[in-house]
Amino acid sequence: MNPTPLQARRPLLALACSAAVLLALTACNKADDGKTVGQSIDAGIAKTEKAAKDAGNTMKEASKDAQATGSQASATMGDKIDDVTITATVSTGLAKDPDLSAIKINVDTRDGVVTLNGPAPSAAAKDKATDIAKQVKGVTSVNNQLTVTPG
Repeated sequence: MNPTPLQARRPLLALACSAAVLLALTACNKADDGKTVGQSIDAGIAKTEKAAKDAGNTMKEASKDAQATGSQASATMGDKIDDVTITATVSTGLAKDPDLSAIKINVDTRDGVVTLNGPAPSAAAKDKATDIAKQVKGVTSVNNQLTVTPG
C-alpha cells in the first residue's frame, strides 16, 4: 500500500523540526565563541533554513519517485482485467445465449481462471459455455464443471 503524500512527508517534517530545535538550542549555547547572541541566532536560522530547503528537495524527489511508481502500477492494473469484471462478462455472455440463458450457471474467477458450475441442457451447451468464457478478455483458462442434465 502506497503512503499518502502527507504520510510520506511526516518523517521529513519531523526531521526538519528536530533540526530546527537542535540548531536553536545550539545557537543559545553559552560557550564563548566570540559571537554575539544575535550572530549566533542568525547562524542558527541560516542552518535551519538550509535544513528546511534540503528537506524540501528530498520531499520533491520522493514525490517524483512516488508519482513514477504510481504510474507504473496504474499501467499494470490497466493491462490486467480484474476477476470481478471477467466474472460479470462471462455471466452476461452466458445469459445472452439461448441454450444457456434459462439455466443458472455459477461463474467464479480467480487470477483469470474461470470455473463454471451448475446444469447444462446438453453436452453441446456445456462446450458452448466453455467457448463463451474463453472469448472474454483476461481469461487464462476455463474449468468447466457443468453437469449435463437433459430437460
